[in-house]
This record gives sequence, C-alpha cells and structure tokens, in this order.
Amino acid sequence: MIHSKDSPRVVIIGAGVGGLSYAIALKQKLGFHNFTIYEKASEVGGCWRANSYPGCASDVLVHFYSLSSELNPYWNKSYGLQPEILAYWTSVAKKHSLYSNIVFDTEVISADWDATAQSYSIVTESVKTKEKTTSTAQVLVSAIGNLTTPRIPHEIPGFGSFKGEAFHTAEWPSGVDLRNKRVAVIGADSSGAQLIPALSEDPTIQIEAFVRTPAWFNTRPHVPYTSTEKWMFANIPYAMRLHRNWIMLKLDGPHLISQILPESQEAKQQRRKLMEQYILDNSPERYHPHIVPRYPPGCKRTVADNGFFLSLSRPNVSLSFDGIASIVDDGLMTEKGQLLSFDTMIYATGFIGDEFPVRVRGADGITIQEYYGAHGGPTAYYGTTIPGFPNFYMLAGPNTGLPTSTLFMEEVQIAYSLQLVKPVLDGIVSSFSVKADATDEYNATLEKLLSPSVHTQCRSWKRTGGTGKPFTPFPWSAFQYWWRLRQPKWDHYTHIGGEPWKRRMQFLKVLRILKILAVMGVLAYYMKGSSFMLTMSKRIPADPVVGSLPIAPNWKRTLQMLTAWYRSLVREV
Repeated sequence: MIHSKDSPRVVIIGAGVGGLSYAIALKQKLGFHNFTIYEKASEVGGCWRANSYPGCASDVLVHFYSLSSELNPYWNKSYGLQPEILAYWTSVAKKHSLYSNIVFDTEVISADWDATAQSYSIVTESVKTKEKTTSTAQVLVSAIGNLTTPRIPHEIPGFGSFKGEAFHTAEWPSGVDLRNKRVAVIGADSSGAQLIPALSEDPTIQIEAFVRTPAWFNTRPHVPYTSTEKWMFANIPYAMRLHRNWIMLKLDGPHLISQILPESQEAKQQRRKLMEQYILDNSPERYHPHIVPRYPPGCKRTVADNGFFLSLSRPNVSLSFDGIASIVDDGLMTEKGQLLSFDTMIYATGFIGDEFPVRVRGADGITIQEYYGAHGGPTAYYGTTIPGFPNFYMLAGPNTGLPTSTLFMEEVQIAYSLQLVKPVLDGIVSSFSVKADATDEYNATLEKLLSPSVHTQCRSWKRTGGTGKPFTPFPWSAFQYWWRLRQPKWDHYTHIGGEPWKRRMQFLKVLRILKILAVMGVLAYYMKGSSFMLTMSKRIPADPVVGSLPIAPNWKRTLQMLTAWYRSLVREV
C-alpha cells in the first residue's frame, strides 16, 4: 500500500544496519511504505561502509550478526570480514527495494517537535551542495547508533602539526598506499588489534603501535565454513536456525546464568589469571612488564584476538608503552623524550559515545544532548525512548550494550517500538511519550546495579567523560532484554488522542483474560475434584447467583465458577 503525501510519514536517520532493519520491518510487519531514510554517505551500510580499514571484521559470530528474517547460509568464516558484511546488507537493501526510500548524501541537521501539528519539523542538508530542506514526519527514528563520531585525539599537544598523512580508522582513504612507509598506529584496542595483523602482512610496512592502556583479550579465530556446512545451512530445514540459536545460547547463556548464580570472587580471580596467562603465553617477552591490564576484565571492552599477538612477533611490528608527549611535524615525541619519525599516522582511537550527534528538540524545548547533560550522561528508557520526545525512537541507545549481537538488541527494539508506532500510522493516536517517572525508575535500577559493578573500576569510553556513569552496559542478559520489551507497558506512556484506541486496548485486555479463562476451564474439567481446584476455589469470590463453589464436579458448575471469577476480573479492567 502506497500512502499519499497527507498520510503519516516516518523518517529514519541512517542507512546502516539498524536503519535498514527498521525499514524492512515497516514494510513487512506493518505494510507501511511512506518512510524516508536520510543517509549522509553515498551508500548503505553504516559502520560497515565507513570502517573499511584492512582486517575490519565482526567480533560476533557472523550467523548471529545477520537479520533474523534474512539468514545467509553462505558466510565464508565464523566471523565476517567487512567486505562480506557490507555486501550482505547491500543485497538485503536491494532485495527489499529500499533504495527508492533512501536520500543519500544528505545529513539531518535538526528535528523539532511541533506539539500543535503533532509532528517533527526536520531540517536536512545536502553534503555536496549544502542546500537545506525542511520536511515533516509524525515518527522519527534514530538509527545512527552510539559509535558514529570518530574520536580524534585533539588533546595531544601539537595535534595538527604533523605534515604527513593522518586519518582515523573509520575514515580510511580510498586507494591509500602504505607500502615502504613507517606507520604510527595510535591505539591497539578493537580496531587497532584488527588493523595491525592485516597491515603487517606486508613486510615493507613498518608499524609502531602506541598503547596508552592495555586491553584484555579473548581468542576468536576465524574458522572457515566448509562447502558441506554451507550446503547443510542452505538445504536442511532449520539447520541454520538451530546453528544461530546455538550461538545465542553460547553467548547469552553464561550471562543469564550469572543473574541466578553470581560469579564468586574466587571464580573471578581464576578467570583473570587465565586471561592474564593467555596474554603472556602469546606475546613477546619484552612486552610482559606492560601488556597485562591493571584493571579487572569487563571494565573496558574485551578485544577479540584473531591474529594480534601473532603479529607482535613480526620484525616490522613493535609496541610502545612510553606515552605520547606531543605530535610534531614529522612524527611523535614520547614522554621519555624520544623523537620518532613517521610517514603516516593512523588514529585507532575509537568513537565518542556520550554525545548525541543530531540536534533533536522535544516537547519540553530541550534537546536530547541537553537531556543527557541533565542526567549525567546518555539516558533513556530501555535505550529506546526518552521523556519529552514524542514518537521518537532510537536503536542501540544508552545501556543496550551486551557481549552478544547488537543486531539482536536492535531487532528487539524495532519489534517493541512498532507496537507504539502502529496506532500513530493508523491514525488512531497522535503521539506516545514515555513518562519521566518510569524512565527515572528504570535508570535508578541501572545505577544501583552498575555503580558497584566492574564497569566503574577503570577509565573507559563506556562512561560519561571517561569516569562518569556507565552509559553502555545492559546489566541483564539479552534474553531478559527481549522479555522486558516483548510488549510495551502502556501505563508507562502518555498519549495524545486515541480514545477509541484506549477502549480497544481495554477490550484486548478483557480478551486476554477470556483466553486465560478458557485454558483454565479445560484444566478445570480434567482436574475436577483435585486439590488444585480446591485451592482455586478459595481464590474465587462467591457469586450472588451461583454461590460458593468449592469444587467443580462437572462442566456446568465449572463454567459457573469461572464466570464468577471472570466478573471479578472485569471489574478490575
């Protein structure tokens, strides 16, 4: 169904993994087509388009890092490389005819909520011509993620004075040639640990990586899938689905169990010793005094080792733990006073996660960034909605980070938010806005759980300003996130308009009760006279007509008893 210009409109910011997934869900689940995706780049893919540096790959098993409705039996390895993942998302966008809904080379500059019109006024700007355009949308979706803006180390004295080539890993220049060059890599965490092994395969490239804070590592080898495995995934029903579910169980199972049986201090110490031994066993001895982290595992992101330690033994790779005092025109000055010359400088320094990069202004006249500032950093209701921002939904928002698939978390958010979006698109409700008290209560629980946790025991990009409140971790399991967001708690939201919708929701509530009663009626028939029915009869109020029914010996009396209970429930609706 194609909507007219006067029908409700959805705007999605970003044509990355989240934005494409949201668009597909709008079409498949709601049959809705009047949406626009604004993408500042010239192609889809988001982080998988931007991060094209050598060695870039997923650190989640790739069968779990794909859309649940678009499983791919032909992944080459257990962890997908960037070109393969980008090709997957490009093909998905084409399959679902999303390109006609995408406006490329266009950046969303601002979005302001108009309470009278019950819509957002959105200003976009052409990246090429700088021409601005204004449009409106009833629903606004942020699919820009929380790792969008590269963190450039401007704080290093002398930054900008280097005369050679310098760039961030997320801004890898097309056609850059590093052969026969001396390269400084600043940072050796996630992106640096992927880049260095790939780059050092060329023995003519001399690499020195500068490590400010060592990272904890887990081994994650890239295991190729055989042609037999690919055939099984493609041809045996449910084989790939079972494989995907097994991956989720391996990733999320331990986290779920830890909620029931918290890890003892002895177990934590043993795990730390094993991780420390892994680093020492696989790194050159000359680095041992510096390469083991002093903070506990889990405080910062654990890095996937798929060749990093192996590359440290190559003659063209070295690590420096001396610290950077300043940048000079031909290289770096270390804190020990050593001047090092380089041809190229690569910033593997991560991203800014505690700032919202688009100026979105809500019903209360404040922006999302101002809301963050008033709450000590990025804050939201289950990382999805924010008080005072009606019909605004974000993917991969605050405190949705887990050592599992980000895409799984985003699919949960999409399914959840569509339940709020549908009444608006159907014209039944004008807007929904999450309540401040529900959001505050949720975030108070987060703070209670995260404040004494490992996440506050080191300086980390996952904390506001590096040392403030943790804004990335979700303290429960992915399964619990799905369970909590399987449907909205409608009393946590206010809505404008929609009295027919409210009556419909009351009807659906009664209908759910009737379904429960029907099931219990069947149980009652097969369990008549049992201790179960005797127990149930004590919980059921006496009906003025039927009277007290301690035991239901037949269908008629069972029905009478359940009818009395039904009447008591209806009074509560």
